[in-house]
Amino acid sequence: MINQEFHEITPALEELAAKAQAADVIDSSLYVEHDVKRGLRDLNGVGVLAGLTHVSEVRATKVENGVKVPDYGNLFYRGYNIKDLIGGLAKSGRFGFEEVAYLLLFGSLPTEEELKNFSNMLIEYRQMPTGFVRDVIMKKPSMHIMNTLSRSVLTLYAYDDNGNDISLPGIVRQCMELIARFPQLSVYGYYAYQHEKMGESMYIIPPLDHGSYAENLLHILRPDGRYTEVEARVLDACLLLHMDHGGGNNSTFTTHVVSSTNTDAYSVMAAALGSLKGPRHGGANIMVTQMFEDLEQNVGDWKDDDEVTAYLKKLLHKEAFDHSGLIYGVGHAVYSKSDPRAEVLQSFVDMLAKEKGKTEEYELYKKVAALAPEIIASERKMYKGACANVDFYSGFVYQMLGLPEELFTPLFAMARIVGWSAHLIEEHANNSKIIRPAYHGIEPEREYEDITERE
Repeated sequence: MINQEFHEITPALEELAAKAQAADVIDSSLYVEHDVKRGLRDLNGVGVLAGLTHVSEVRATKVENGVKVPDYGNLFYRGYNIKDLIGGLAKSGRFGFEEVAYLLLFGSLPTEEELKNFSNMLIEYRQMPTGFVRDVIMKKPSMHIMNTLSRSVLTLYAYDDNGNDISLPGIVRQCMELIARFPQLSVYGYYAYQHEKMGESMYIIPPLDHGSYAENLLHILRPDGRYTEVEARVLDACLLLHMDHGGGNNSTFTTHVVSSTNTDAYSVMAAALGSLKGPRHGGANIMVTQMFEDLEQNVGDWKDDDEVTAYLKKLLHKEAFDHSGLIYGVGHAVYSKSDPRAEVLQSFVDMLAKEKGKTEEYELYKKVAALAPEIIASERKMYKGACANVDFYSGFVYQMLGLPEELFTPLFAMARIVGWSAHLIEEHANNSKIIRPAYHGIEPEREYEDITERE
């Protein structure tokens, strides 16, 4: 048995960490000297072009008089504007996850027959391998559900008799199975942890043998399996908006890097999950909801612009909440004037807030979304504007849906695995080269010293 002391930070570990930091810190001026695009971004924040993709495109600039300038944001899935896709689905009253997943994976919107067949395949793939929940998910559950999800994905490889089949049909099959099973892996993992560590009841509700992805997720999440039409449609919209976001976001780029080695889908998705887990990527909406909880406790009158402004300035001055100097959910690496995902989601937030009696909280969110960009611009030098991003509203939506905070990032993964799968398939379809960027060594050469002569 491992001694629990080995998991603690001891003075010896702190000393080793300090030694590692001293050895590894790189003078920031060297990045300029060697023309290194740190974070694969130019100094003005524009991403370095590292590849081409059919899957999706983010547009946030336009050209005026030969100069590229910030513009209102747009997101395209296979050439279709996300606003048009969601608008078309809303007009016809259809759930859209399966339809848009088909588009991203296979390049065209499905016919009625194609959609029916694809949806039925996903429903069939929802079923877990015999004994998997008992033998894997319920044993030693992790405190972070993203780690549970990663472990489950890698272990599913052992249950796949054709796990090494990296032909294109094999990869498509692996991806579709994982897409269909992500909700069960996440929700069952959450309940297993709550039961073992928190002593709460554990619910393992079988997935629906019909219905949409969003309906199935709400069904297995709720102990009574019940949900409203509005709840399911709002969740469906959230999933559509998070499915993909160009090829350059961290987890999708990870997908390209790992899949370029010609490995299996299980290994690729586990790597992408590890990337998404990081709070700089997939955990932003959690920070937004926690920030608003702090705001609500420390601002007396939510309707008073001056009081809200004073709090937001305290955030920027590192005098409130987590003292990071950030207003979470405002600002984006690409968007400046608007995040189209936030614009679309806002109408669904309004609809859900009315059903849940949360209109007062929603008005506060809108107020912060309006005030924060102006405050940031007045306080900080910026090369582009700031706007509320999709994370600004998504956490609030998940709270209204009764989703536990532990499932916020896994929910992101349930949507984004569609995009990851599309990019993985794209890599295999093109038989692309292995991705191997260059790093420049800056450590000077040294002569070997015998251990008796080292200081």
